[in-house]
Amino acid sequence: MYRFYSHKLKKTVIVLRAGEYFATKNGEVLHTIVGSCIAACIYDKKRKAAGMNHFLLPGMVHPDELLSSEVGRYGIFAMELLIGELIKLGARREELQAKLFGGGNVLKFRKNDGDVTGSNIRFAKKFLELEGIPTVKEDLGGDTGRKILFFSDNHRVLLKRFDMKEDRQSLQDEEAYKRRVFQKRLEKSRVILF
Repeated sequence: MYRFYSHKLKKTVIVLRAGEYFATKNGEVLHTIVGSCIAACIYDKKRKAAGMNHFLLPGMVHPDELLSSEVGRYGIFAMELLIGELIKLGARREELQAKLFGGGNVLKFRKNDGDVTGSNIRFAKKFLELEGIPTVKEDLGGDTGRKILFFSDNHRVLLKRFDMKEDRQSLQDEEAYKRRVFQKRLEKSRVILF
């Protein structure tokens, strides 16, 4: 994550990379780029607390097994951390609303990885449903990447869809994150026999 001041927007912009989250009451603009990943923008209008996360849920997770799946913890971790930070800023869980973006078919996955992008979308929707957080807007699926600007002060989102194959840096960043996530999963599944 890094920040800079945008003279065009006249605001501080917080740039989130895959695996990061940020919550604020200071009116920053939160920016990220997602392909197969999901970005959730969650906010409490009354208390002016807002935040965003960016996560890739590896492997296949059936929505009914959401809370028991080892794989599901990546998404659960990202969502719970963001909600926890919002509550620390004074947000009330029953007042939270969400906007969801991403889950595009832009990365190549192995057959035995399952339907990663579909799992991402189902996970995000099911999690919010179970938490009682309404999704007021969504732009999910398809085969494009998405550049997202989330204005934390008024909860507006500017969204630009683009072909990630033409934006090499964004595609490389998401591929690198996918490798890190799947490598950790492989390392945890190895059993050493003595």
